[in-house]
Amino acid sequence: MRTPFFPAWRARLAACGQRAVQQVRQASLAQLEHFLQDALPPELLAQEDQGLNSRHRIFNLGLTVQCFLWQALNPHSACREVVRQVQALFRLLGLGQVGEDTGGYCQARQRVPRKRLERMVHASAQRADRRAGAGGLLQGRPVKVLDGSSVQTPDSRANQKRYPQPSEQKPGCGFPVLKFLALFSLKSGTVSHVVMGGLHQHDLRLLKSMRRHLCRGDIMLGDRLYGEYTTLATFPRQGVDVLARLHQARRVDFRRAQQRLGRQDGLFVWQKSQVRSLLLTKAQWAKLPDQITVRVIRFTACIRGRRHRRITLVTTLLDAKLYPAEELMALYARRWRLELCLRDLKTTMGMELLRCKTPDMVEKELLIYLLAHNLVRSLMAEAVALYEADLERLSFKGTLDSLRQYSTAIARARSRKMREALWGDLLLNLVRDLVPDRPDRLEPRALKRRPKNFGWLTRPRQDFKESCHRNRYWNSHLRNYRGLN
Repeated sequence: MRTPFFPAWRARLAACGQRAVQQVRQASLAQLEHFLQDALPPELLAQEDQGLNSRHRIFNLGLTVQCFLWQALNPHSACREVVRQVQALFRLLGLGQVGEDTGGYCQARQRVPRKRLERMVHASAQRADRRAGAGGLLQGRPVKVLDGSSVQTPDSRANQKRYPQPSEQKPGCGFPVLKFLALFSLKSGTVSHVVMGGLHQHDLRLLKSMRRHLCRGDIMLGDRLYGEYTTLATFPRQGVDVLARLHQARRVDFRRAQQRLGRQDGLFVWQKSQVRSLLLTKAQWAKLPDQITVRVIRFTACIRGRRHRRITLVTTLLDAKLYPAEELMALYARRWRLELCLRDLKTTMGMELLRCKTPDMVEKELLIYLLAHNLVRSLMAEAVALYEADLERLSFKGTLDSLRQYSTAIARARSRKMREALWGDLLLNLVRDLVPDRPDRLEPRALKRRPKNFGWLTRPRQDFKESCHRNRYWNSHLRNYRGLN
């Protein structure tokens, strides 16, 4: 029995017994291989032969990535907490003292190569897909879902320069915003690639950098942002088909269809606009074909208790026999599950507000969160493959909570047999604690809990003067609280 990833990493960061902490100083590839070979390729955590990460340090490459991941899995954990745990382990084993300053660990995080983290994210997504089976395929072709989102970063000068804050916020009163475009796998819900940019960069500009990560034979599934001419004309040239909701600016009349494939299903010929898109250069615009043939499908979503919604899809999958309209409708309905993956990342794991002060470290922190998310999804896929459960009904939050508790117990286990039993119990509990089947459940993007009635920061903190009142006025005059205390 091999404990794939987190039990071993948690053991190195908590005082869980002699067996676990003996390898803290020398967390090398050979010692980590039997823990990580099912989650990540071992060479990704290996030291460099020469260069920046070749020296033998307390916080070497492998241990630094593990500590960074532990912080992502434990929200609001500071660098000080990581250093204190390493100090306690060294004191327990009599290996000498570790400086109480967090500078060594922070410098070690800066030395982690970003390319290495990107390879880890991609490798963990591939391993999770292999465990998840063939649930995310359409006629044997993998389906990739594109979706964009944004996160806030600390208000530092370097972050403001690369990732400016919204223009409606005053300087010093807001936070820089990092926008990213993620490529999800419909099989396992993992993120295989991510492209980052500023708040004012259009998603279609980020899509140009994402094209090289889509392989021939893939099917790209997206929202209405990608149901426009340039995307539908570009991706089929590299062997990638597109299924998206029709862009809101385009109107469709099925009476003018070139060929009727069924009721509310037909082929249309789109002409290239005479006005060049600002997202493309003149050379790129000239390479686009003058016309393309697309397939448009319209259906009505009937959800009990709510008003019926008419949805129009556009796709480059033109064969109605190979790709029936009903399958394409069901495929687009599954896209919402990937929206929930973003909620798991930003709300459950706390990625909504990053904490690093420089743009390079902010990007590494985002990749670490994606890696931690992929590894949790990989654990869910392992449980599903073993017990043949429905992956979409496994709770991400429940998996994360179970993992935190069982990892400590597994690290304390004295024998291999006990570790196998604990790991089996963990997987069994994951499939027992399924989310109730609630089809078409209404999940509004609204907050129930009201914020506290404090005033807004309308000036930079050093220039802001707080009014001496308790958030309320009487007849436009400050409330007098003299004598109340």
